[in-house]
Amino acid sequence: MEVRTAQAVFRPRARVASRLAFLTLAAAMLAAGTGCSSSEKSDKDAKASLTPSPSASSSAPVDPAEAAKTAAVGTYKAYWQEMEKLYATPTGAGADMSKYAASAALKNAQADSKQTHDKGLIATGQVRVDSTTVTSVDVNRQVPNARLSSCLDVSRWQVVDATTKQPAALPSTRLTRYVIVSTVERWSEGWRVIKDEPQAGRPC
Repeated sequence: MEVRTAQAVFRPRARVASRLAFLTLAAAMLAAGTGCSSSEKSDKDAKASLTPSPSASSSAPVDPAEAAKTAAVGTYKAYWQEMEKLYATPTGAGADMSKYAASAALKNAQADSKQTHDKGLIATGQVRVDSTTVTSVDVNRQVPNARLSSCLDVSRWQVVDATTKQPAALPSTRLTRYVIVSTVERWSEGWRVIKDEPQAGRPC
């Protein structure tokens, strides 16, 4: 008699628990959008749901010239950020210009910074590179390159004594915003600035 009573209690509870589990699973599937489609759904809707969208089936090809322009401009801006590091300490510690410069641009950056440091001077603040435009790009030559024209603003880049941090005496007539023309090439290691030529007498 006790066994029958236990079974009579257990079976209804098991059926209720099973039903709750089924309802919970069904609700989760509907919430996730994975439930079965209605049997009354039209063939047209079914076909539409199986047709891939244009964005999924194809993507626009990348224009090599546009990609080169973007990479060249990005490298040039990073080049000047690294230049800030080069001049920020008496030894240029922490800067690695070879990541962004090569050839004449790298040699000039190293020589000019050494000359400044030998005088006991450093430069603090920031350099701004504004209005950069790509004047030409050639991705078909053996070493792809791009020519850039920018407005270089060094008005916030102050030359100071490395020890006292007092501003250095500089010509009052010097330009602090001027046009600079650069050549950037794609080497095996990546894009590198190889020429950086300030345009004397061309303020911007």
